[in-house]
Amino acid sequence: MKSSALAGATMAGRTALGSPSAVEMPQGKAQHVIFLWLGGGMSQIDTFDPKRRGNSKASPKVAGSEYGMIDTIVPGVQFCEHLPCTAQQADRLTAIRTINHHLIDEHAFGTNFVHTGRLISGSVTYPSIGSIIGHLRGAANPDVPAYMLIGYPNVSRGPGFLGAKGGFVYLVDTESGPAGFSRPGDVTAARAERRRQLLRPLTESVPEGSVIEQYQAAQAEAMRLAGPEFMRHFQLNDEPAELRNAYGGEFGQRCLLARRLVQAGVRFIEVSHNLNFINGTGWDTHNEGQQNQHLLIQELDVALSTLMTDLEQQGILDKTLIALGTEFGRPAAYDGRGGRGHQGTCFSLVLAGGGLKHRGALGVTDELSKTIVERPVSIPDFHATIHAAIGINPTHELYDGSRPVPITDGGQPVAELFG
Repeated sequence: MKSSALAGATMAGRTALGSPSAVEMPQGKAQHVIFLWLGGGMSQIDTFDPKRRGNSKASPKVAGSEYGMIDTIVPGVQFCEHLPCTAQQADRLTAIRTINHHLIDEHAFGTNFVHTGRLISGSVTYPSIGSIIGHLRGAANPDVPAYMLIGYPNVSRGPGFLGAKGGFVYLVDTESGPAGFSRPGDVTAARAERRRQLLRPLTESVPEGSVIEQYQAAQAEAMRLAGPEFMRHFQLNDEPAELRNAYGGEFGQRCLLARRLVQAGVRFIEVSHNLNFINGTGWDTHNEGQQNQHLLIQELDVALSTLMTDLEQQGILDKTLIALGTEFGRPAAYDGRGGRGHQGTCFSLVLAGGGLKHRGALGVTDELSKTIVERPVSIPDFHATIHAAIGINPTHELYDGSRPVPITDGGQPVAELFG
């Protein structure tokens, strides 16, 4: 992969996917993004940035990592002992250990910020990164949506001021398929067509640019996708049993489905891992949830490593960027019942595949992963890196009415990952 100035590829002073800019921006060649969302706040000190061993059960408690650390395939880079499979593929990923924000460490604020790269505003609803990428790049295949969500929908994942055209198709699990795409059994195709004909006089009079028109367009898209050609992508039983077993439980099956959706042409897929909850609390490891956190980490290890291997065997790892997101990290110190609080000033997010120049880890934190020592990376920088990897100029502007809004809040791609 080579770094190039997007401004040099301009036409009449503009890039195809960006606004005029004198700043040299790297341009990657990835075509798809799989965004793994670890809702609740993954503890960086217990996963991708391990430190000296602590003790959550001692009296008094000793701050530090809950688990031991192991070497990865990248010299000098270590992960938590419960990430052995991922550690052997660390040359295909980069754990960015110096992500930070300075919000109130509260779940809704953190979730919104990591998805949109913007503070919550009373006057503007900003689009999520999935909506932005889906809007700018579109689907790679016109027969599938640009943006899909495997998990429960939320405004932080939504299109914001882009409106319904930037929305997503979602499914809550791999068994039920996408919501609202199957007709009831007693509604034949002919009956559905008669209903559309009855509604036509009303729909033709909808004001242009109105919310109703946006809804109408979204409904038409849903009807278009309701056929068997789209629905066949959700039939995981078509995959070999050995591969399905390798991916593991429901989260792993979601990752397998994400691979199938990439091959179908979906541009951006978010896969949620805040399932209900094999350790009792999910990634929000207050109190006793900390004691079974290793179950979540082990499940992540199996699914993430298998996804990377599967994408590579399919010949599409370099074309597919995997991004691991969470709203904040966790402090090294334990609370009164042996869990961890919230920490947004220093935590880890991960990028894998996507044709980037991976290094196992980037950035240096102190002895308790509390303070950034070298190479801080902001959430807007993380977003800019994803945009650049998929060929979008991070300085590109969208419009909220007549107001231009850059797609990142001054974010700069992590240059070390391009070259």
